[in-house]
Amino acid sequence: MTNALTRLLETRDWLLADGATGTNLFNMGLSSGDAPEMWNEEHPDRIKALYKGAVDAGSDLFLTNSFGGNASRLKLHGAEKRARELSRISAEIGRDVADAADHPVIVAGSVGPTGEIMEPMGSLTHATAVEIFHEQAEGLKEGGADVLWVETISAPEEYKAAAEAFALADMPWCGTMSFDTAGRTMMGLTSSGLVDLVGKIPNAPLAFGANCGVGASDLLRTILGFSARGPEVPVIAKGNAGIPKYVDGHIHYDGTPDLMADYACLARDCGATIIGGCCGTMPDHLQKMRAALETRPKGPRPTLDQITEALGGFSSASDGTDGKAPPARTTRRSRARG
Repeated sequence: MTNALTRLLETRDWLLADGATGTNLFNMGLSSGDAPEMWNEEHPDRIKALYKGAVDAGSDLFLTNSFGGNASRLKLHGAEKRARELSRISAEIGRDVADAADHPVIVAGSVGPTGEIMEPMGSLTHATAVEIFHEQAEGLKEGGADVLWVETISAPEEYKAAAEAFALADMPWCGTMSFDTAGRTMMGLTSSGLVDLVGKIPNAPLAFGANCGVGASDLLRTILGFSARGPEVPVIAKGNAGIPKYVDGHIHYDGTPDLMADYACLARDCGATIIGGCCGTMPDHLQKMRAALETRPKGPRPTLDQITEALGGFSSASDGTDGKAPPARTTRRSRARG
């Protein structure tokens, strides 16, 4: 399949993705508990500024403001019937920003989890999940997204449902999961398990990887887990800007721009091709990441000690692949990207 992302990947050794959505929007005035997707209509100028901030900082790819834009999540705000529309608007704003950029920029249609638990542990059926994802995919496609990008997924069943939905929409896609539970996703999948999953999906992603999670060190340990399996498709790394801390009533991430520059180069050395940030990652982080990737030569694959020396310690002794991680949870936390 010929598409903008594949063409760009063919000409580059690495691509810089964007940073946080939520952190940036909260700084623009978004209130906790509000649906960021409503701002696509209510404050398009702020969403344009969000996208442009990443592009101006050097991002080759940015995600649309549609992470929670599926019917299941929007139902919490009485807007479940607007999933397709709000996703379309998010991509339309992104298309305008990308087309005006002075370098090729990919508009990636962000698709987050449904927030429900799939059968057999929960009540969400595969067919319903596919329907939910397909509706959002069609909206993002109509708005001009180059690629669909499912992220922060925990359950392999949900990942597969998204892949099927994107095939129905006839759109290329990428997909990341969040390995935030002692090296596993909340539903128990390991880095090796995701490589196996990607290899079996009929409608395979253009790239796969990890986003969010605990901290940059943990995420890179997961990236090393992917690389050890020799995947055939590019790997994505989108780690948080350090560790969240609650200060004066607000969440702050302690990762400096210099730390994220080190993270970006280590991610490349670990085997990642598409490198960006997640929660807490701001344009000044992205600028330092871009500069580091452009000026520092690629190095050998780092050891775990080299990662922790540069970025800080791991949150757990296990990376999830040694059988020591806790079992899958049967409940799911409410999540918001970035």
